[in-house]
Amino acid sequence: MDSKNYQDHFFQKAKTKGYRSRSAFKLLELNDKFKFLKNGLKLLDIGSFPGGWCQVAKEKSKYGKILGIDKKKIEDIKDIEFIIGDFLDEKSKAKILQYFDSEIDVILSDMAANTTGNKSLDNIRTNQLCLDVLDFSKNKLNKNGVVIAKFFMGEEFGEIKNKAKQSFKKIDFFKPDSSRNESRETYIHCSGLST
Repeated sequence: MDSKNYQDHFFQKAKTKGYRSRSAFKLLELNDKFKFLKNGLKLLDIGSFPGGWCQVAKEKSKYGKILGIDKKKIEDIKDIEFIIGDFLDEKSKAKILQYFDSEIDVILSDMAANTTGNKSLDNIRTNQLCLDVLDFSKNKLNKNGVVIAKFFMGEEFGEIKNKAKQSFKKIDFFKPDSSRNESRETYIHCSGLST
């Protein structure tokens, strides 16, 4: 199966299963690898449009509280709350804290910066978002919590790895099979706050 057909396979599979995006399979693979989605979780999905990761989270963590935040409006999903806004904005942070009223178990981010046409700049901006998620997580996550965040392999890899090591006991890196072959995207999995 060539690369294009392989990617079409995930697109078609997403449609068949009713997922809003093929990226849902990335979260399924990440969960198969690291087993972080459990019943009753308090879970935040940052940059959640169009909602595919929230769909998977709801399937895998029944009876939990799930909140998605994105700058774009997301079509409703039963039993999931959505906030329209930038997670770095203080008003958005206040809404997140108000919704959970205690520490969060899992923080997910499949965010990528809007593309400018300059691949190097796009990578840097997406990797900054990953660093922002790690910063945000260390104050909002429970001590045994998990963070999964996307970044692009590049010059900032060392900075991301070092920042994660400062706050978390265990870090891993993983590129799902459902990622496009030509993409430099990978995911950092962090667990257990060390501070």
